[in-house]
Amino acid sequence: MLTNYFPVLLFIIVGLAFGTVLTITGKVLSGLIGVDRPDAAKLSPYECGFEAFEDARMKFDVRYYLVAILFILFDLEIAFLFPWAVALQDIGFFGFMAMMVFLAILVVGFVYEWKKGALDWE
Repeated sequence: MLTNYFPVLLFIIVGLAFGTVLTITGKVLSGLIGVDRPDAAKLSPYECGFEAFEDARMKFDVRYYLVAILFILFDLEIAFLFPWAVALQDIGFFGFMAMMVFLAILVVGFVYEWKKGALDWE
């Protein structure tokens, strides 16, 4: 019974060995060939588009998180359109109307957020 798993074990060993060899080779070659010219721009910390000026536990404006959450929310809702578009021929008129109701709710929510100013950066 162990002979059935030998190809899987061999595949894992070869994959790990191949990955290790490529990683080590890449590090050695980048150390030999690469040019290291550090300057102020390369060494400066980059996080969220601005320099760190206080401790790491400072409070951010809520609007930053609100815009991020709204982007994820609307992005995921748009992702529901792809399977619907593929299956549109099979689901018929009822499926079309169900998606129109979904899109209407989505548009109402989007207009509400726009009118409340949740999408403004200032």
